Amino acid sequence: MFYNLLYPLADQFTPFNLFRYLTFRSIAAFLTALVLSFLIGGALIRWLRSKQKQGQPIRDDGPASHLMTKKGTPTMGGLLILITLSVATLLWADLTNRYVWIVLAVTLAFGAVGFMDDYLKVTKRNPKGVPGKLKLALAVVASGVAVYLIAQSSPPPLRYALAVPFLKDVLIPLGAVGFVAFGVLVIAGTSNAVNLTDGLDGLAIGPVIMASAVFGLIAYVVGNSILTNYLYLHHVPRSGELAVLLAALVGAGLGFLWFNAPPAMVFMGDTGSLAIGGALGAVAVVTKHEIVLSIVGGLFVLETVSVIVQVLSFKWTGKRVFRMAPLHHHFEQKGWAEPTIVFRFWIIAAILAMAGLATLKLR
Repeated sequence: MFYNLLYPLADQFTPFNLFRYLTFRSIAAFLTALVLSFLIGGALIRWLRSKQKQGQPIRDDGPASHLMTKKGTPTMGGLLILITLSVATLLWADLTNRYVWIVLAVTLAFGAVGFMDDYLKVTKRNPKGVPGKLKLALAVVASGVAVYLIAQSSPPPLRYALAVPFLKDVLIPLGAVGFVAFGVLVIAGTSNAVNLTDGLDGLAIGPVIMASAVFGLIAYVVGNSILTNYLYLHHVPRSGELAVLLAALVGAGLGFLWFNAPPAMVFMGDTGSLAIGGALGAVAVVTKHEIVLSIVGGLFVLETVSVIVQVLSFKWTGKRVFRMAPLHHHFEQKGWAEPTIVFRFWIIAAILAMAGLATLKLR
């Protein structure tokens, strides 16, 4: 909003020229989301606690320690992320940019699905929430619409193609149907992967912050024709504006972590985890870095694979590979302290984020 309102006045008042710079607006979006989180976070948590007398229902099949340590903690803390992210993005991003609106819409759509899920869990005292098939159907529809709109906004050579990292000019044509199906898999898959990772205090939001920072840089580079020519990347005009949204997500994530650090005052719930996972997936589709997302967000992939392996193994052999899935619960069952798991998983996420970032130069 500030860009659209104030930058046109730069000829009359030179300082307004600052709003032209993507870096300035990204930093401003980060600070806006972070400060706003601190300002409203406490009040929002108190309101959630007043509405959720017993807090988030704890699954009976989860670790036994959670029944004592996490009982009574309110959920839906993802509202804090959605509010601060949306406000910061609307204030500092170029609102004529279609990519910004598409990614923000995906984020809020997945957040709405997550909110319904959390609401049913809290009001019905049922840990299952929205039926799985309905949740999946809503995710597929929201992702499909987003991927179609992204494709229509992309330059023709990239419209229905998959870019391959490490190779300069390789594009795999998927066709309209194939690309939409692949994009749905990326967005919905990332959303659910973040959701599976969100099982310990601070576990999911740390890697999300790292992945958001990396993809903020990727969006900035991919949207800049000079940098893409230098690095032999595929240029996606106007995608750089997503750096503002991702900077806001980093700020919102850090603000939420202030309240979610062990012992958590609030859980993000599906309201937050589905939303921010959907946002990362959508940005990956826009920037043509879907494969790189599997590296940058490798921790989410590991958590998801652990669940798939556990389910298939038990179904086919009657035996479990892990003591409990997702993977972080396996280490809980082995006796690792919760902060130990969280910090070690953060280290793994940081290594994978740097590995994904290195793909920008390896051509």
